[in-house]
Amino acid sequence: MQIRMTRLLALAVMLAIAACTSAPSPAPSDPNAIEVMILGTFHMDNPGADLNNIKVDPVTTPTKQAELQRVADALARFKPTAIAVERVAADQASMLDHRYPEFKPANLLTEGDERVQLGYRLAAQLRLDRVYGIDEQDHDGEISYFPYELVDTWATAHGRANDLQSMSSGIQKQLADFETRQKTDSIGRLLSSYNAPDGLMSEGGNGFYMSIMKFGAGAEQPGAILNGRWYTRNAVIFSKLLQVAHPGDRIIVIYGAGHSYWLRHLVKQMPGFKLVEAADYLPTN
Repeated sequence: MQIRMTRLLALAVMLAIAACTSAPSPAPSDPNAIEVMILGTFHMDNPGADLNNIKVDPVTTPTKQAELQRVADALARFKPTAIAVERVAADQASMLDHRYPEFKPANLLTEGDERVQLGYRLAAQLRLDRVYGIDEQDHDGEISYFPYELVDTWATAHGRANDLQSMSSGIQKQLADFETRQKTDSIGRLLSSYNAPDGLMSEGGNGFYMSIMKFGAGAEQPGAILNGRWYTRNAVIFSKLLQVAHPGDRIIVIYGAGHSYWLRHLVKQMPGFKLVEAADYLPTN
């Protein structure tokens, strides 16, 4: 009996220690909690800047504009106090998006950029003046934040080129599926799918990077280097968000969905922050 009680006491102590050392999200009633919604999106103006790119139908048509307005109206229910987008701010002290003051509603009919269509549209609708550009890009003379060429070179030199190509083919299939879906699904439904908590771009969105970790051996570890640099870029992005967040803020972060996994993770791990699921607000029609 004494041994059993000792074991139970030890277990209780371990659970108490775990509870104290973890970083729980603040209670929703905490007036100082910083609530952050990570809105992962596809690039709506086909910039061709990613490793794998999709062909997106124009979002400036009347039908797509109506769909985007429904998205904005739905997100407005979150009552954001600030919006952050995937742009490098000209002023790294304030982090304010230098392009937003130039925005006019007419831009929605000519600029397909999701920063304009989602970020600026919503900010103007809610009369927000805090639109931040928190992106981070490569710096001259430093290793790339996405050194895919190192992985590609290593794979070719070690007879693994077909394995790497097979991974890319899988992603291409997913993109092809998206291109088909956009013909029938609304932008709201597409974004809802992108932002499902257990979806491909959220909790499951790190699979490609985990597979890349397998490309390397011994002293040569290009897959690990790529993962480390990709994490670093997202960590810097999140640090810029920390720079501009105020107690009690409700911030929508609008970013390419490839960033969703790490940005969601960082929000959940940061004391004083609370992750708000975009899927709880996005329209499904």
